[in-house]
Amino acid sequence: MRLGHVALLVPDYDEALAFFVHGLGWRCTADEAQGAKRWVTVAPPGGGAGLVLARAEGAQVSAVGAQFGGRVGLFLHADDFAAAAQLIEAAGGRFEEAPRHEPYGTVAVWRDPWGNRWDLVSPAD
Repeated sequence: MRLGHVALLVPDYDEALAFFVHGLGWRCTADEAQGAKRWVTVAPPGGGAGLVLARAEGAQVSAVGAQFGGRVGLFLHADDFAAAAQLIEAAGGRFEEAPRHEPYGTVAVWRDPWGNRWDLVSPAD
């Protein structure tokens, strides 16, 4: 088995595509109409699990940006920490802290445009 996708609640499909695809350089791997909804998936250029961009409706709207209960819920790995951090900030992400060095690598917490907390990690050798 392997993890294929993780659902990420977003307020709008196209806004989320702009952030991930045009801002971060991810690939849109699917964008299919399904009546009132769309099946929209994106994947980072380096591989790994992708995201299902799920437009929030009803009670889900209040969970946008908080679906991990305030914890870091997504972990983005990058070989070049500085370049990835610059790309994230230019796309509209904001860092909560300066990079710190941990036994597993260089890491910093950042938030996407909707408030979800991510770790940017440059793994140790």
